[in-house]
Amino acid sequence: MQLAAIIVSLVLTVIGVALLARAIGQFVRYFKLGQPVPAGLRTDNPYQRSVTLVKEFLGHTRMNRWGIVGFAHWFVAVGFLTLPPTLAQAFGQLFSADWTLPVIGGFLPFELYIEFIGVMTILGIAVLIVIRLLNLPSRPGRKSRFAGSKAGQAYFVEYVILTIGLAIYTLRGLEGAIHHVEHYEAAYFASYPLVLAFKGLSTGTLQNLIYLTAMVKISTSFVWMIVVSLNTNMGVAWHRFLAFPNIWFKREATGGTALGALQPMTSGGKPIDFTDPGDDDVFGVSQVEQFSWKGLLDFSTCTECGRCQSQCPAWNTGKPLSPKLLMMSLRDHAHAKAPYLLAGGGKDMEGNEKASEEQLKDVPAAALAEAERPLIGTLEENGVIDPDVLWSCTTCGACVEQCPVDIEHVDHIVDMRRYQVMIESAFPSEAGTMLKNLEKKGNPWGLAKKQRLEWLKELDFEVPVVGRDIEDLSEVEYLYWVGCAGSLEDRAKKTTKAFAELLHIAGVKFAIMGGDEKCTGDSARRLGNEPLFQELGMENVAALNLAFGEDDEDESTKKPRAAKKIVATCPHCLNTIGNEYPQLGGDYETVHHTQLLQRLIDEGRLLPVTPVEGLITYHDPCYLGRHNKIYTPPREIMSAVPGLRQQEMHRHKERGFCCGAGGARMWMEERIGKRINNERVDEALSLNPDIVSTACPFCLVMLTDSVNGKKNEGKAKESITVVDVAQLLLESVKTPVPDEDEPPAGEAEAESAPEPQPVK
Repeated sequence: MQLAAIIVSLVLTVIGVALLARAIGQFVRYFKLGQPVPAGLRTDNPYQRSVTLVKEFLGHTRMNRWGIVGFAHWFVAVGFLTLPPTLAQAFGQLFSADWTLPVIGGFLPFELYIEFIGVMTILGIAVLIVIRLLNLPSRPGRKSRFAGSKAGQAYFVEYVILTIGLAIYTLRGLEGAIHHVEHYEAAYFASYPLVLAFKGLSTGTLQNLIYLTAMVKISTSFVWMIVVSLNTNMGVAWHRFLAFPNIWFKREATGGTALGALQPMTSGGKPIDFTDPGDDDVFGVSQVEQFSWKGLLDFSTCTECGRCQSQCPAWNTGKPLSPKLLMMSLRDHAHAKAPYLLAGGGKDMEGNEKASEEQLKDVPAAALAEAERPLIGTLEENGVIDPDVLWSCTTCGACVEQCPVDIEHVDHIVDMRRYQVMIESAFPSEAGTMLKNLEKKGNPWGLAKKQRLEWLKELDFEVPVVGRDIEDLSEVEYLYWVGCAGSLEDRAKKTTKAFAELLHIAGVKFAIMGGDEKCTGDSARRLGNEPLFQELGMENVAALNLAFGEDDEDESTKKPRAAKKIVATCPHCLNTIGNEYPQLGGDYETVHHTQLLQRLIDEGRLLPVTPVEGLITYHDPCYLGRHNKIYTPPREIMSAVPGLRQQEMHRHKERGFCCGAGGARMWMEERIGKRINNERVDEALSLNPDIVSTACPFCLVMLTDSVNGKKNEGKAKESITVVDVAQLLLESVKTPVPDEDEPPAGEAEAESAPEPQPVK
């Protein structure tokens, strides 16, 4: 028995280690196929990156949002990393059944730790197995987060871990028996029942059982190593190694998610100058090797857990996009194509093969066939990613927010869109109308610029306009960026007027642009038209810098520069100006209107006194919440309004559900599956609210359209309304004007009140 155990274990060990070394080499060569990233983007602040990695792993900061799953996974992960000493112990036991590790073998704290982690690993993996079995795709179908995952690989990994855990536990019992543990000892507090069970066996029998169990433990470990080494696209196994570098190299060293700003377009690791692009610049991604090395690392790190899929509004409404399946498709394609690329294969910008037949003669036929597949193409075209998958994305960021290994799905989707728009001109036709309107009129509706100021005529007070009523912004505290929707869309204009009136009531000095400003370019950029975004953005940055008094070159006549404070009612404008315009030379302190309104309430400059009766539920705009982490101010404003009773929808805050308008989807028809706004409104109506509130003009339009449709179908009560929180607040604040000699409420508190947190 002993000899057989030694031979089997050592043979598997040699094969496993050799194959693992080869697999690691394959990964290194594979990741080098990706494009470089701008200098410092992934390696700045190495100390902070290391701290972030430790926090995310030890704290399981993403996994623990999922309750018992995170708790169970923590013990499995820690067990995997800290139980290798038991593997070393098993090797020794092959040669001497009573062998123990030198120094630490009889060290009580070490033995206590092994007992505890060993048992918790068994319990943890058992819990994860049960959860997977309860959520089999065959049961909840499309709603299962495991739908589309490679179930066989997952079962293999889970049952390997269970087998190893049970082997550790069994060996502990056998060790106690062969070392003649007569009474209960702390060192065997978990395995003592097995010590008692084995106690009556002869020494020879105990020895043979130790040889056998040690062989099972070692063999299982190295069979696992052999299998995963032969399957480098086995994300459910490789994530336990690749997650560490993927987290370390994440976009934000401080640990923030890859949301908010999109990254500038690069080619060969350098930003593209759209005023004078290079002849060999590559626009977007049309071949898998055009992703950055971080993209290739992302794809390989996907563990197929499906958390992204379970939160995706497209997938939940019957559309073909699943962020998980997208990553899996890109991973499998990249790994299958890798032998061809490593042999020098690839296409130039004209689509010609760069490698000679001699270079490609040893490339497997499967890899050559994979190389012929278009990255974006229909099923008939044998495409890797169907166009409907690409255009279903709302860029809401739910996938990025929930991913436990920090995959940057949105960036990769937009990179592929960029190529389709800029090179192929292949995108939904309705979006083309929006792009033409932006190019010709500077707004997605194609309306004349003079209409941007029409809403001012409906106010009974004056709002200063930069360039008409005031020279620059040095005379006011805030520039109110009204935006296209806020100035041109009838429903959004109600929010604009309400917010302006609230600022007037509170005595806040503010001004607006003169109507020459353009759309911020949010929709153009997320659709994939980066040059148009750059054009619009640079024009706006120039106009803003002029408004803030930055054009005066004469220091002797230069007035004090205005504080760069911008308030926006549109989260998309907020995100673009605050997070993306710094890429174009525009640095501004940008706050959302709910942040400013909350501050004014706290200062006592706005007093909600008139009750607004009814049950209200709040919809979190994706670009306000997930992209900019602003969740509290809108809720505090509603809490300050007397009479309102708040109730959260099932999906809210970090898990909020998109309205369906982001990622330029506002301008595209929704032809597949259930409309996303209808799904969201159905969730709201399940609470039977009187008011559905939000804080974004896009969301306001989408939710209103759906609610009106439900009313027409008799599925919603006629009294239900959809409003921005600013409208609610104004309804409560409007009170009789106080006597002139009565000081404004809250005047004394105003100076000490904190500033709203700007978008960074």
